[in-house]
Amino acid sequence: MKTKTYSVPLRAPHCRRAVKSKARDDSSDSSAAVELLCRLRMPVFFVVVMLYVVGFLLCAGSVSMLMHPPAAPGSVYRSPELFKKLWPEMQLDNSSGVDLNAVWKYGKRLKQWKPCTNSSIEHSGSPAPSGYLIVDANGGLNQQRSSICNAVALAGLLNAILVTPQFHFHNIWMDPSKFGDIYDEDHFISSLDGHVRVIRRLPETVIERFGYNISNIPNLKVKARAPVSYYLTEASPVLREHGVIRISPFANRLAIEIPPDIQSLRCLANYKALRFSVPIVTIAKKLVDRMVEKSSNNGGKYMAVHLRFEEDMVAFSCCVYGGGMTEKFEMDSARQRGWREKFNHRGRCLSPGLKRMNGKCPLTPLEVGMMLRGMGFNNNTPVYLASGKIYNADRNLAPLLQLFPLLQTKESLATPEELAPFQGYSSRLAALDYVVCLYSEVFVTTQGGNFPHFMMGHRRFLYSGHAKTIKPDKQKLAVLLHDPSISWKVFKEEMETMLHESNRKGMTFRKSKQSIYAYPSPDCTCHQDLINSTFLPTYLNHEAG
Repeated sequence: MKTKTYSVPLRAPHCRRAVKSKARDDSSDSSAAVELLCRLRMPVFFVVVMLYVVGFLLCAGSVSMLMHPPAAPGSVYRSPELFKKLWPEMQLDNSSGVDLNAVWKYGKRLKQWKPCTNSSIEHSGSPAPSGYLIVDANGGLNQQRSSICNAVALAGLLNAILVTPQFHFHNIWMDPSKFGDIYDEDHFISSLDGHVRVIRRLPETVIERFGYNISNIPNLKVKARAPVSYYLTEASPVLREHGVIRISPFANRLAIEIPPDIQSLRCLANYKALRFSVPIVTIAKKLVDRMVEKSSNNGGKYMAVHLRFEEDMVAFSCCVYGGGMTEKFEMDSARQRGWREKFNHRGRCLSPGLKRMNGKCPLTPLEVGMMLRGMGFNNNTPVYLASGKIYNADRNLAPLLQLFPLLQTKESLATPEELAPFQGYSSRLAALDYVVCLYSEVFVTTQGGNFPHFMMGHRRFLYSGHAKTIKPDKQKLAVLLHDPSISWKVFKEEMETMLHESNRKGMTFRKSKQSIYAYPSPDCTCHQDLINSTFLPTYLNHEAG
């Protein structure tokens, strides 16, 4: 009888069958060898399986990380979660706070500056003007202000008669106000007398030549920041030929660097000629007085915060604030209303996380409140909030009021009857905010733009060159507010350093290509050894600028 033979199995699972056949066919030695081999290979098999599983999980994890990488520091809006965590410590840390009378501390004697816009030297030009200049000032209140100052300078450069600037109606600001509704037109004309001639409207004989249609007047399409050479070689010949030119739009259409005598006209326009209209000044003074009264426990000193968290600002920024699909729908709708097809271009609203990391996202009311409490301002600090209609105000303003219960707005300081003539006019309402911010002890800017640029410059002009402005490092702030493990102690130390930096950078001269409206020294101010102690009170009583 032929003996059956069995080969040794190569894989561990077959060993069980080999063991079962031992009683039937295998010799005891062969069976023992097979059993031993199986016992040795079983652990190896399980090790291989485990390594395979671990390798699969690691591989899957790597793929998942590639598809969903961890958020970069500062790229996600996590401020509400951090506030919830730190709030108990913030409440316990309210025993002491920054004294508004001693916010600005100096390690050395300050250089003193005084306004020098009242120079007796009149602008020199040809005896006969070369023609009339018409400009359309577009944008919001302070972009229009920039256009007006630039128009005065350009009129001086071209030796032209300036027609009171027209305000361009914009579908974002929705304000049909005219020049005289916002500024004192008589004061504007008389203040520039001897420097630049200003008239309210074109003479009948001139407009008649163009069929009583202003659109028939030659309109120059000027590039932004156009240099003096352009106006002298391109605009001046057209002006002399037709006797009148129009530039629309005109915002930022004149270079920053221009001859000193022309630059001084910008200063004259901004700090002397532009004074708000009587209705605005009347209510603005009441707001300032009431804010001072409500700040009596702080010696009449208060802080003003310019908050740019209106719906159009949030939409334009393309930043994300954790509101999910509801927020996305609202922002898409706002962009369509305000800018039509502009935001439909591919890539226009990509990388909101990168915008936040780069400090390009508007600060929320909560973030501003946390920053200021970290700097040492406690809940007894009087705060004036300058802002338009806050996006999702019921939700977003609540934490700021929780942090600063003494917060006031123009709506809380004025009666509905007092504000009624200004409702629906965004520039006039912004003018009220401008005046209250101008006379605050501390001004806080949160997003940049024309309002804070003019405000910082105006305050430097008033306060002997010092900014008295808090300008946060938004890149640094984004990283700190993104860290869930940060302690209140560490956050507060970082904020105190940020406040120190604002103080250190207060006294500064304008550098090349910087805005003269944000940095009036040395173009608009002159050096003196002693503080001009009579100027500030005089200015405060001069119909609020």
